[in-house]
Amino acid sequence: MKFGTLGHALLGLLAARPQSGYELTRSFDVSLGNVWTAKHSQIYPELAKLEAAGLVQPAGTGARGSKSYAITRAGRAQLVRWLSETPPAAQDLRDEGMLRVFFLWLVAPDDAAAYLRDQRARYLAQLARYRAIKVQAAALPPGGEGPDAEALRWSLIALEAGIRLEKALAGWSTWALSELAAAPDPPAPKRPPRRR
Repeated sequence: MKFGTLGHALLGLLAARPQSGYELTRSFDVSLGNVWTAKHSQIYPELAKLEAAGLVQPAGTGARGSKSYAITRAGRAQLVRWLSETPPAAQDLRDEGMLRVFFLWLVAPDDAAAYLRDQRARYLAQLARYRAIKVQAAALPPGGEGPDAEALRWSLIALEAGIRLEKALAGWSTWALSELAAAPDPPAPKRPPRRR
């Protein structure tokens, strides 16, 4: 059975420590959200497939009967194989916000500026969110050694990419606004000649 990126992401999270489906959803929201998204409704079917393949196993029952899962030896081997033998798929960059920038020439300059200011506010808000996560992680007691400490270390390395990206995009939007302000107003569209 083949597993996609979501299955491997779940294996990676479970390699650090056993977690329930709810905890895995929170892990996506808090740590993996800047590189990969997963909805609560996607996680449980993927866990069932991983369990059927022998890559995860139940590890206990928590509050309200929630089942925790742990990675198996076969699951860890599958994860290492994916990390070391499989090149990542080509990035399929789809950013609707940036796509719209290509067509801002169709709106009034004031509307284009308002759009760029809104985008900058979004980048700055995401940047603040990532920085807050970094501060929270730094406040954690030293983890010493082991899977949790290594998982945290590499999560912070990945988080830094998100911080740098959002900072760069916020800087780009400030530059784009200055470019827009410096450009002369576009000429008014010509009216078609009247028919006689």
